[in-house]
Amino acid sequence: QVSLVESGGGSVQAGGSLRLSCSASGRTFRDYAAGWFRQAPGKEREFVAAIRWNGVGTTYADSVKGRFIISRDRAKNTVDLQMNSLRPEDTAVYYCARDSVPAAMTLSTLRSRYDYWGQGTQVTVSS
Repeated sequence: QVSLVESGGGSVQAGGSLRLSCSASGRTFRDYAAGWFRQAPGKEREFVAAIRWNGVGTTYADSVKGRFIISRDRAKNTVDLQMNSLRPEDTAVYYCARDSVPAAMTLSTLRSRYDYWGQGTQVTVSS
């Protein structure tokens, strides 16, 4: 069993930065890719970023490319999302998730590929 807990959300003005962290319990987390998704009010949950199990290889949604950076510390079982140059449209609940395929060679942007999810953390960006 894997438990994911997000932290680091909050309110910030446009142009500001926030760093989200996802802490996982369970040794197997480090052997799986991890991703961040977000869900704005009235919208579907969408992919934000993902990182390979070994930390080598990342992918991002076009809307955050160049502004967000995903990273992981396998020893600490954490995955972070550094968010810079935040915009009001980045306002959403952000979720951390674990890939369902161990040591996958390719990263997925599909929600259905991820089997464990955190409770989410709210990010609000004001203009």
